[in-house]
Amino acid sequence: MAEEVLTQVPGNVWKVLVKPGDKVAAGDVLFILEVMKTEVPHEAGSAGTVKSVAITEGQEGVDAGIAAVVIG
Repeated sequence: MAEEVLTQVPGNVWKVLVKPGDKVAAGDVLFILEVMKTEVPHEAGSAGTVKSVAITEGQEGVDAGIAAVVIG
């Protein structure tokens, strides 16, 4: 079953550390949002392969609750 990793808070995309096809383990940091000068890492909840990435590095004004990365 696919896991959607959602943005937890609104902010700007500082770093995207994965791309489709990458294998990840539970706890791996997938991307980092910058929120009011604070880095907020978002981690994989389970192991799998990255199916899609819907955000880009440098993207501004990302809302909370966006399905940023899908792991299958």
